[in-house]
Amino acid sequence: MALKIEKVKTWLVEGIKYNWTLVKVSTNEALTGIGEATNWPGSPLVADACRHVGQMLVGEDASRIDYIWTKLYRDLNWMGQAGPVLSAISAIDIALWDIAGKRAGLPIYEMLGGAYRKTIKLYANYWFLGGEGTPEDYAREARAMKAQGFTACKMDPFAHTSYWYGRDLSENLALTPRQKDMAIQRLVAVQEAVGHDFPIAVETHAMLNGPTAVEMAHRIEDAKINCMWYEEPAGPEFPDAIAEVKRQISLPVCVGERLHSRFMCRPILERHAADILMPDVVRCGGITELRKIANLSECFNVPIAPHNPNGPISTIASAHVMASIPNFFLQEFMLTDVPWRDTVLDKPLPVKGGAFHLGSDPGLGFDLNEDEVESHLGVIEPRPGFYV
Repeated sequence: MALKIEKVKTWLVEGIKYNWTLVKVSTNEALTGIGEATNWPGSPLVADACRHVGQMLVGEDASRIDYIWTKLYRDLNWMGQAGPVLSAISAIDIALWDIAGKRAGLPIYEMLGGAYRKTIKLYANYWFLGGEGTPEDYAREARAMKAQGFTACKMDPFAHTSYWYGRDLSENLALTPRQKDMAIQRLVAVQEAVGHDFPIAVETHAMLNGPTAVEMAHRIEDAKINCMWYEEPAGPEFPDAIAEVKRQISLPVCVGERLHSRFMCRPILERHAADILMPDVVRCGGITELRKIANLSECFNVPIAPHNPNGPISTIASAHVMASIPNFFLQEFMLTDVPWRDTVLDKPLPVKGGAFHLGSDPGLGFDLNEDEVESHLGVIEPRPGFYV
């Protein structure tokens, strides 16, 4: 008897930074799987895509994971090769792997060929929330972050003063002299607070123009920042520009959060435009595609550091894939989150000492507490104003 998909349920759940989009796939064998499709801005579009894709899949054989991925991608790529459609495919794919693992009685990392490691090292993101953005504020929060056991972090030193949402486009992704100085002062304050053996990934969100991105990279180097990587010095639509920035600077370059699928990663790798690739499991196509991207990156000797400012299922799914690949580097983790991050699950995330500790339960190893999920349904976007 085939393992038939009977229902796909979707929730939009409020997170600390933006809404999570969570799904649950039910089958005729009473096996269920959970997945996530979180992206932002526009999370209602992602949730609607999940509902639409879920309706398309009723009656399909849940065991045909790669077939379902490929059919959805080919049938829906008239809508584009990225965005809400790929997020919906990601959520379904994660849920189907969860079902497959439960059916086999094995954790997903075993289904993927076994574990290179079960302790997945994390770097901290979203650790700065307090204060006015002064260097002193950043240093105080950095010390508290390090005290929780993390050995690396990411920060956006250009936030608060420069390019965030609502910015006037006439500025053309430039920075004022004061903004440039403030960014360096923040980085220096954080580095001094955590020590010079503590790597810091520098985020730009692709919000700097080419000359500014190059200038700031040189200033970061001159300030002797232990820069783990320089993130997204140009947008994903400009692979040649990313490669050119990389050629002009000495900092390692990391891109990938907006590269949806191996097809979008390939031009970056072929141009040798990235030292590190950071695909996002809930944007790039799920567990199936994250594993394929990791395999492709291995051909170019490029390590993987999965992007993960998302909900808890994203963290779990990423960890399973990172356990199963040789070219894992570090995984992102949202240090600050809503109190219900753990209570929407049947048990808390096993994060301790700056690492995710994988267990041996089948599938993802977790389930959703649906009552708790439904008590924290997300706010509706968009908010007034434009997103840049």
